[in-house]
Amino acid sequence: MAVLKEGGKAPIFKGVDQNGKAISLADFKGKKVILYFYPKDDTPTCTVQACNLRDNYAALIKKGYHVIGVSTDDVKSHKKFEEKFSLPFPLVADEDKKIVDKYNLWGEKKIMGRTYMGTTRTTFLIDETGKIVKIIEKPESKNHTEEILAAWKSAKL
Repeated sequence: MAVLKEGGKAPIFKGVDQNGKAISLADFKGKKVILYFYPKDDTPTCTVQACNLRDNYAALIKKGYHVIGVSTDDVKSHKKFEEKFSLPFPLVADEDKKIVDKYNLWGEKKIMGRTYMGTTRTTFLIDETGKIVKIIEKPESKNHTEEILAAWKSAKL
């Protein structure tokens, strides 16, 4: 599978969000998208990241950005995560890892000496034409919105 690069086309995907609603990247044609991939619902770092986006959601929407989260958790897990933390954006369930694979984000990880396979935390900023404007690898969860806004500003979008 080809490595995704800034300036390239974002892979189109289809999935289901926490409400069982079909969602596709094609639904956002003509809109700016913040597509963020995270390892697991309701874990410390993933929760900090989601809540940072939630707390700054109004500012992101005001600038015309649409937030979509993706993890390999199921719809039920996403729904509990959304409700527990009042998340205002869709969380796509990618249980079969098709979306994660399209974005080349499934790989070996190491935590506290343990090696396992999982989703690499990464955010893609996608413009109205479907082009990847910026890839934020290993985002700083507690300051993720600031990273996103700075990246969009440097891209002059």
